[in-house]
Amino acid sequence: NKNFHIEPTNLCIYSCKFCSYHKGASDPLSWEMSKSDVIEAAKKFIGKDVTEVHITGGVHPKWTLDYYGEMVKEIKKVLPKIHVKAYSAVELEYVIKKAKLNYREGMRKLKQYGLDSIPGGGAEIFDPEVREKISHDKASGKTWLEIHEAAHLEGIYSNATMLYGHIEKDEHRMEHLETIRNLQEKTGGFLAFIPLSFHPENTFLKDNPPATGVEDLKTIAVSRIV
Repeated sequence: NKNFHIEPTNLCIYSCKFCSYHKGASDPLSWEMSKSDVIEAAKKFIGKDVTEVHITGGVHPKWTLDYYGEMVKEIKKVLPKIHVKAYSAVELEYVIKKAKLNYREGMRKLKQYGLDSIPGGGAEIFDPEVREKISHDKASGKTWLEIHEAAHLEGIYSNATMLYGHIEKDEHRMEHLETIRNLQEKTGGFLAFIPLSFHPENTFLKDNPPATGVEDLKTIAVSRIV
């Protein structure tokens, strides 16, 4: 897999404590790409040795499911053979709900636009108490799992992630891993698991010490066993 990234916006309706990416509409460092901007970004890779485009960003307050779908459709006009991996479950939850569809209907519609798979972002830690403290207002862990299951049932594969090294405990990590494994045994729809080491710089949790290299290696090792 050889991919490139498009990050269409850093505007986001949520303010997660671990995130240094989010910006408000009035922030001079905020951005949002139009569909023509996205097309131009894709055109840079015409004739290049790439296989996939990875698209994810903030949860834009005004964008819709069809806007996301059109973005995928336009990219495939420019790069017909590209695999489009796009939109985290947190982005999808917002636009599918806005479209008044259930998760399977929303995923089916995006598949018709050309969506091939979805990334694993937004999983963080599934434990409700931890999630309430670090990202209380966005999609729950239960919702993340429901969206990924819906995607799998519609023939859309996905990745899974775990954000570790913030305020969670070892038992929260193990529950998270087991939950992902259980869904994988049910659907077989996960392509990869990515443990993400939390970086505290420029976040509300900036005083938390980052995970050590040894902690990273241990987390990867245990994840592989699970």
